[in-house]
Amino acid sequence: MSVAPIVKNVADITPHFIGENRTVKLAVLAGPADGSGTTVVFEIWEPGGSQPDNSHEESTETFIVLQGTATAYSDEHTAELVPGQVIVLPEGSVHHIVNTSATERLYTITVMANDGGFSDLITTGPVAEFDAADLAVLSGVLV
Repeated sequence: MSVAPIVKNVADITPHFIGENRTVKLAVLAGPADGSGTTVVFEIWEPGGSQPDNSHEESTETFIVLQGTATAYSDEHTAELVPGQVIVLPEGSVHHIVNTSATERLYTITVMANDGGFSDLITTGPVAEFDAADLAVLSGVLV
């Protein structure tokens, strides 16, 4: 017997913050709760926003930059990011990304296999809200 695909509407996707960090909103688009072995996340960094250092022991993390500019730090390496670029962070690397704009948000799509509970960490965090700018970028991605 086949399994039906899952289709989500933008209105049904809820962004969250992780812990006390209120500079990055994350919204799980697909993940283990959907029966997927791959987690896909829409991430929004406020101007100047960043994640804390983090690491995923069993997962490569891939970011697709949709809008904005950033600096990615991975172990002792740095990379400047602009729209249209993809950065692949190796499993086990200690990394974080900083939105380098003082005025514009950074938007990415993040893809991880074997996320080690990352999607659960996101969805159990404090609920955030999309605004019109976020929805415009997300809708453009999903159309």
